[in-house]
Amino acid sequence: MQPIELVVFDMAGTTVTDHHEVERCFAEAAVETGLSVTDERVLAMQGLAKRYVFETLWKEQLGEDSPDIQSKVDVSYDAFRRILEDHYLTQGATPTEGCLETFAYLHERGIAIALTTGFYRVVTDIILEKLGWLDGLDAQRVGTVTSLLQASIASDEVARGRPYPEMIERAMQLVGVTNPKAVVNIGDTPSDLLSGRAAGVALNLGLTNGTHSREQLEAQPHDLLLGSLRELPALLEKHELSLT
Repeated sequence: MQPIELVVFDMAGTTVTDHHEVERCFAEAAVETGLSVTDERVLAMQGLAKRYVFETLWKEQLGEDSPDIQSKVDVSYDAFRRILEDHYLTQGATPTEGCLETFAYLHERGIAIALTTGFYRVVTDIILEKLGWLDGLDAQRVGTVTSLLQASIASDEVARGRPYPEMIERAMQLVGVTNPKAVVNIGDTPSDLLSGRAAGVALNLGLTNGTHSREQLEAQPHDLLLGSLRELPALLEKHELSLT
């Protein structure tokens, strides 16, 4: 077993309080652009890259081979971006329960913090700026040991977002961690947990006070389900004790 060097957190619902605004913005864009989708279907795809979600849903509505898919996706995705960016610009964002205390715990121990998200870079930066979390990040969104975050990765910065492991792998690359067994992944959606399993992390953790319930996450690949980020420091203490 390896000491933990990096914790990779999801954003909306994990480190950023989720009031179902993403689903509401998505539903508004769908109605505006003629896409028929249920709230349950949108929730099931939380955490995935948003353009990919529109592409999947338009294929379901029009058929895989429809020549209109890409133009429909473009229109829906543009509407979603406008609605979502306006929401965060005007409403701001807040950290989840236990988030800042957990970040402080990791800082004290020299464990790197990376945020990954199904959002694209523009809206990711709006949220980070509203929270004050952009401070200390360079143009590549890489920080230092003294900045709150050591890396931020958006879904449009990798070839494939969740459920693939590429955002976790990019986080490792950016902070200089080579062994996935030195990494913890934590998120509140099935796609978060699927990406953690694909990356082969030491601890793949689900969070049940975000967008999905304990029952919804139980069936997904995970090592443990936590009620909030407040529980993470004690779990990491237990992991470190097991190394001695």
